[in-house]
Amino acid sequence: MSKKVKVNAAILIIGNEILSGRTKDANTSTLAIWLNDIGVKVEEVRVIPDVENIIVQTLNILRKNYNYVFTTGGIGPTHDDITAKCVSKAFGLRYEIHKEAFKILESYYKPGEFSEGRQKMTWMPENANLILNPTSGAPGFNVENVFSLPGVPSILKSMLGGLTNKIIGGEPIISLTISLRTVESEIANSLTKVQNDNKDVEIGSYPFFHAGKLGVSIVIRSEDQNKIDNCKSQIIKFVNEKKIEVVNR
Repeated sequence: MSKKVKVNAAILIIGNEILSGRTKDANTSTLAIWLNDIGVKVEEVRVIPDVENIIVQTLNILRKNYNYVFTTGGIGPTHDDITAKCVSKAFGLRYEIHKEAFKILESYYKPGEFSEGRQKMTWMPENANLILNPTSGAPGFNVENVFSLPGVPSILKSMLGGLTNKIIGGEPIISLTISLRTVESEIANSLTKVQNDNKDVEIGSYPFFHAGKLGVSIVIRSEDQNKIDNCKSQIIKFVNEKKIEVVNR
């Protein structure tokens, strides 16, 4: 694929437990790192409650604006797991039992354990493609450019390997970090000049506190290693001129 092709994605975190702070969101980081590695840039993340009209409206906005949308959460067996129903509504598809998913879960559970609640996990948009789950049996699903995954971080992570061949990315995004023993105000003007001279490279600065001392990490991101190397040399030049210490973290 041409280097000029930009492929982007949005992540939609669904769940009252995330908004309340009871559960920490680990899935955004997992998904963003994985997507970056296959050349898909995450450009937006939203966290929304388990409310049908909000999920449907948000999905319809995101799926039109991005190449891919990844939802996490809301595909379990309880009453507030409504993501599959909402994806069906967003696409105008029937919400029905997925025969293949039913067979997978029926064989996964011991006789008598495949309860009505667990059978709820087989209800999906009609003709949805399954995303197999090597950890707990219950599959995720995909409709067009929307991929719905579970909210449990370890389970979500185990399912990504099976998706790699289904996602078509651009050039992988490369990242380089330079950590300095300084404060942002000391390097702000110099860093702004480097950014202005390299507008197609993403440069960010992030304060840190390590071993009792303040510092700043400069992160350079691009699809082109030469552009990263060029920015690095410009940054190291002003760092040396200012006699700022480079630190290993």
